[in-house]
Amino acid sequence: MLNHLQTLIISTKGALLRRSGEIPVFAAAMCKARAYPAAYDRHMSTHFTPETMKFLRGLKKNNDREWFEARRDIFERSVKAPMLALIEEINAKLEDFAPDHVRPANKVAMRIYRDIRFSKNKNPYKTQAGAWWARRGMEKTSGGGFYMHVNPNEVLIAAGVYMPEREQLLKIRTWMSENHIEYRKLLKKAMSGTAGFTGIEAEALTRMPKGFAADDPADELLRAKNWGVHVSLPADLALQPTLATELVKRIKLATPLVDALNGAILAGTDQRDERLRRPIF
Repeated sequence: MLNHLQTLIISTKGALLRRSGEIPVFAAAMCKARAYPAAYDRHMSTHFTPETMKFLRGLKKNNDREWFEARRDIFERSVKAPMLALIEEINAKLEDFAPDHVRPANKVAMRIYRDIRFSKNKNPYKTQAGAWWARRGMEKTSGGGFYMHVNPNEVLIAAGVYMPEREQLLKIRTWMSENHIEYRKLLKKAMSGTAGFTGIEAEALTRMPKGFAADDPADELLRAKNWGVHVSLPADLALQPTLATELVKRIKLATPLVDALNGAILAGTDQRDERLRRPIF
């Protein structure tokens, strides 16, 4: 589970070049059309197929470049293309309640290639298809966002902050000390109902971090290194036309939690200046 969630902190280059009401959501993506596979169709089904699962099972057994390149067309057709279509359908819904997380589909989709530079595991490919909706302005950091992946074993959805940078970590902990009651309410609400959310593994410290009182009522929220929720759903959901609907339902439920965490990170920054620095066409 943690190995999958580590993908949340992988940097992605570029940002969505738009301002609300000024530039269409996918205008930036249109300028990078070559990033989309030849099999991609904006009107294709936004779910995966048995061929997707067959490919991912085969990749797990044959995680090498020769096997992958011989089947690249299958990857483009059955994994990458439906993922991009799925992301675009979800993006259209996010405009209503989480517009700051809308980015071009090819930026949200995670690369199939693993970063093996500092890993003992030298397998070159991930064995799941993943997506990460970072908040605009935090694409290159580990701020709060929404993550999902599909593999033959599950459809995983996660929302929150995982392994934040040092400055972000301090900001979140400071906010938690003062707003732990509010956060606990948001967490409880996200984990209520039929969504199935549970808290992500906090990897909590055994002692209170430096600078915080030992009896601070925020307690385990201050000792945590990660904050948020996740749920593992049956892999069969990936093959259903209701996939996007089920994902959006859970993303929407977790949005207030993610907004609160990002609000803590952004405390003290001038959002107006950020907007002025944002490039436009």
